[in-house]
Amino acid sequence: MVKPTTARISQLLFLALFLLLFLQTEYRGHDQINAAVNSFFRADPLVLFSYLLAAKSWSWLLLPAVLMTLATLLLGRFFCGWICPLGTLLDLLTPKQRSTKPVPWLAGNLKYWLLLPLLSASLFNLNLAGLLDPIAILLRGLTFFFYPLLGLSAREGWVRLYGLIGEQRDSLAPAYGLLKSYLLPFRETLYPLAFASALLLVLIILLERLETRAWCRHLCPLGTLLGWLGRFSPFKRIPPGLCADCGQCRELCPTTFDQGGLSREECILCMECEQGCPNQRISFRPSWPLQLSEPVLPQRRLLLGGLAGGLLLAVPTRFRSPEKEAGLLRPPGVRDEGDFLKKCVRCGECMKVCLKNALYPAAWQAGIDGIYTPLVIPRLGYCEYNCTLCGQVCPTGAIPNLAVEEKKRQVIGKAVFDRNHCLPFARRIDCIVCEEHCPIPDKAIRSREVQVLGLDGVMKTVKEPYVVEEICNGCGICENVCPVETRAGIKVHVVRNRAPITEEASGQLGY
Repeated sequence: MVKPTTARISQLLFLALFLLLFLQTEYRGHDQINAAVNSFFRADPLVLFSYLLAAKSWSWLLLPAVLMTLATLLLGRFFCGWICPLGTLLDLLTPKQRSTKPVPWLAGNLKYWLLLPLLSASLFNLNLAGLLDPIAILLRGLTFFFYPLLGLSAREGWVRLYGLIGEQRDSLAPAYGLLKSYLLPFRETLYPLAFASALLLVLIILLERLETRAWCRHLCPLGTLLGWLGRFSPFKRIPPGLCADCGQCRELCPTTFDQGGLSREECILCMECEQGCPNQRISFRPSWPLQLSEPVLPQRRLLLGGLAGGLLLAVPTRFRSPEKEAGLLRPPGVRDEGDFLKKCVRCGECMKVCLKNALYPAAWQAGIDGIYTPLVIPRLGYCEYNCTLCGQVCPTGAIPNLAVEEKKRQVIGKAVFDRNHCLPFARRIDCIVCEEHCPIPDKAIRSREVQVLGLDGVMKTVKEPYVVEEICNGCGICENVCPVETRAGIKVHVVRNRAPITEEASGQLGY
């Protein structure tokens, strides 16, 4: 095996790569994002297993996760000690002198009571694995809370700095332009569930105060899955337990040696024991024939309990309200709500790159099976006509990656006028703001002159708007720009058939 210092170097390199890709998963003035943080999800075995169980289909996007699974079967649980960005963050943000004593309420089979119901629920078409996936937890905490907070703080700081230096502020403009182009978020956004996302991440970090790598050992479903796969690895630590004349391994190891022996399921191959061994007795090498130190499967009660837990989680989704689904606007290209929920990782990448602030994480609107999934909320933002960024960064294809011309024809919903709020109908005055902003070349919103009785009792000519449903794609810009305060005079509604606008309709109308 490689030198022990290589593990720490690898951790730092992968954390740097994660942060670099995180910054690149942002609109930086280009229509294409060639490298995004979704690469980590596509190499995530938990995403792979939950996707296969829920969608019951294959996606070539997840081929890296297959390779990671095979590598874990060969080498062991190396991902947690060499690659995982959250694990590296835990090592960096917590003190070196940490407790190695197990916490009683965390010890035991709690990790399996989290992993097995998640996989079982996926089998019953409820994919919630992304809620507890460590990469998704880290990404959501950064995307929804810490990154917007960084942008807000930086902008406020520059404003104060400009006020202090007065006429010399122009000399600092290039520096701020550099930060804005490469480091700061493209726009200011307040996300629902931002505090919940940050709180979960902070709690995981605070667990380190109780026990070293407490999250990784006792809770993380990805780590539990990798640990189970690592049981089949031919690589073993020699010697497997503590030496009679030295117990330093117990102090060095961040995850195991609770009972005086090495648990291969929890060993993250960090090589701390090999590096710190005063007698240089320790090595990691393959040993044949393969002998499993732990059972192949967890205890029967765990398997049955996990299956039952997943079924109980999935039961409420069988009674999903059609009325609730009717109010959910999904990103462009999403046509089937059930299929979308089976594939969505709930990572938040699509919301991070949304050019016009159209996408926000669902909370109570979509039920338990839709939490953290992206919703289009037109009153807060709209789907940019020429933008395909959300499909580019989606790690599983839940949002299809479409060409621009094809994406333009995708139907999110259809615009409908509210005659009680729309100004030409409610107040008998001209307003063509929605028509002016409609991005479709031949206009999906048009107006016609009609004679109406004004509120003052005098007949007058008013431009009355109407929607050409055949070419409306429900982008939401009309609802977003509507000048009526509070509730807009036009609203985008979900349609039962989200099939793309046909070429015949778009061709006849100059679309």
